[in-house]
Order: sequence, then structure tokens, then C-alpha cells
Amino acid sequence: MRRLLLLVSTIVLVDAMLFGALAPLVPGYAEQFDLGKTGAGLLVAAFGAGALVGSIPGGLAAARFGPKRAVVLGLLLLALASFAFALADGAWALGLARFVQGASSTTTWAGALAWLTVASPRSRRGELLGFAFGAAVFGAIVGPTFGAAADAVGIRVSFVGVGVVALALAGLAGSRPAAPAESLGEAALGRALRDRRFLGGLWLNTLPALLFGLNFVLVPLRLDAGGFGTLAIAGVFLAAGLFETVVNPLIGRFSDRRGRLLPVRAALLASVLVATAFAFARDPFVVSGLVVLAAVAFGGFYTPGMALVSDRAEVVGLSQGLGFGIMNSAWAAGNMAGPAAGGALAEAAGDALPYLLGALLCLVTLALSFRQAGSGSAPTPRPADASSSALR
Repeated sequence: MRRLLLLVSTIVLVDAMLFGALAPLVPGYAEQFDLGKTGAGLLVAAFGAGALVGSIPGGLAAARFGPKRAVVLGLLLLALASFAFALADGAWALGLARFVQGASSTTTWAGALAWLTVASPRSRRGELLGFAFGAAVFGAIVGPTFGAAADAVGIRVSFVGVGVVALALAGLAGSRPAAPAESLGEAALGRALRDRRFLGGLWLNTLPALLFGLNFVLVPLRLDAGGFGTLAIAGVFLAAGLFETVVNPLIGRFSDRRGRLLPVRAALLASVLVATAFAFARDPFVVSGLVVLAAVAFGGFYTPGMALVSDRAEVVGLSQGLGFGIMNSAWAAGNMAGPAAGGALAEAAGDALPYLLGALLCLVTLALSFRQAGSGSAPTPRPADASSSALR
């Protein structure tokens, strides 16, 4: 289990690093290609668009062919996308490379998380997913630092190197014993999509992706306007991600023991406050502090949300690979909408509007979480195992 956890954590770390690498490069690309906030938002959103397109096929591949083969396929696509990014010489080429990165990401994640979940005891699911996601968060925070280093050393050399690492990981994953392929559970898909807790877990991946996507566009531009350079911007995201990396396994373990909703509600309340503060903060040092707080507040949804999706997929008889594929769709929708719509709204009406709308979404979600808890908590038994333990 430890070797598999290490492999999965390394894979999602590298994948997430590519996602985060763009953050400190946004101001430079915006200037180089004459992009406004809308254009910069679309460039960032290309990753989410690719993830949205690739999520269901990636989940189906993990379910039909097994998690291991899905992971290898995703890593090969990641290598291709990295080489394409290294050679890109225009905004459209960059956007296309990011699109392929997004598609590869959801395939890799569906396979890796299904692989880890199938091999792990249910009583430790939140904790192990928390460790894996903590590694992904660390990758996301190393990403801006990598992006800044790539800007200094050379984009082509740096991203070719990432492609080579992705190929090496594909070989390592291919040498591991395969996890058994799961039944697709087509009939269970309808049950899952009617299950309010499964849908709630999906939303808990959409909402933070939307909020973080908004930050990835507006924060670098705001810090750049405040006099921060590429390395300083990367340092802010690095500090923020270090906090989130440490906190995520703890949140996952807590949710295993006390239920998924309690940490989610705490994160929602904190997110309302942080998003509202972002709407009015202008000083770059205040914004930097809020980025650190946002890493914990916005990131507090992810691990319980992933565990909730996995739990409910098991209860209704849906394969873990397809369940995580659907979850990737939910994440991708937020990751695409956050930067694209947020950038457009900020350009039209100022940065405060998208942040206040984000705070409102968190507040409504918090209210609905209490309504859901009060509407009855009896789970739908899994058809193949009516004695399956229910989500608390």
C-alpha cells in the first residue's frame, strides 16, 4: 500500500505541477500576446476545458481497462502536452497545449484515485485520499515556482524535462501489478446521479475549482500591479500551498472519524469570509496573506468531497473509476468557469464582483448542507451489498 500511495502521490504531484506552472507566467503571456483579463482567463481556462472533455472518457477507461492502463495513458498524454507547450509560439498553441494537459490530467486522476481506492480499506479512504491530494497540492504550489524557474532558465528546456519525467513515470506505473478492472455499472450511473450526496460531493469539487481558478487569474495580475515580480508571485503561491499540503491529510482523517459534513461546513464558512475579503483587498501584502488563507479555506472542500463521491459510488454500485471520472467533470467545470467567467466579470465590472459572487455561492452551499442533514440521512443501500456501511 505504501508503494502504491507513493506512486499515486508522485503522479498527481507532477500532474498538478503542470497545472500550477502557468500562474506566474500569466502576466508575461498577457503582455507578450496582448491579452486582457478575458484573454488571460481563457488561457487559464483551457486546462479546465480539456479536463471537461477528457473526464468521462478517462473514467470509462479506468473502469473498463483497469486503473493502471488509464494512468499510463494519461501520463503519455501529459508527456505529449509538455512537449507541445515547450514548442508553442503563440496564444492559440499555448491554449491547445493546456487543453491536452487538462485532458491528460483527468484520465490520470481517474485511474490513480480508483487504483488507490480499490486497494485501500474503506475506514482509511479519506486519510489516503487526503495524502494523495496533499501531494497534488504540493505539486500545484511547486508549479508556480517551477513556472518562475522555467521563465528564468528557458521554457523549452524546462517543459521538455517534464515530458521526460512523465514518460519515466508511465514506465514505472506500467511495471506495477495491475488492479482489477471494475464493472462499469451503467445501471448504477442513474442511481448515482439521483443520489443527493453523490451530487453534493461533485459540487464540493466544482466550487473550490471555481474559486481557485478565479485566484489563478486575478491574484497574479493584482500582485504584478502591486510591484511583485514573477519569483515573488510564485513565492506567495508556494507559501499558500505548503499550508494546504499539511492540512489535507488531517482533514481527510478527521472526515473519516467525524463524518464528511463537519469539515466541509467549517471550510464553507471560512471561504465566505476569505472571498469577501478578496473583493476589497488591494494592498499586495494583504492579498498575499489572503492567498494563504484561501489555500486552507477553499481547499478544505476537496478531500471530504472526493471521499464523499467515492463512498456514494460504492453504496450505489458505481465503479470507482467512473465515479472519479464524473468527479473530474465537476472539477473541470469549475476550473473552466472560474477563470473564464471571473476574468470577464472582473474586466467588465472590477475584481470585487466575481469574488462576491463566489462568497454567495459558498453561503448558499453552507445553508443547503444543513437542509440536507435535516432531510433524513438514511443512505441508499448498495444493491450488491445491503449491509454496506453508510456515509455518516
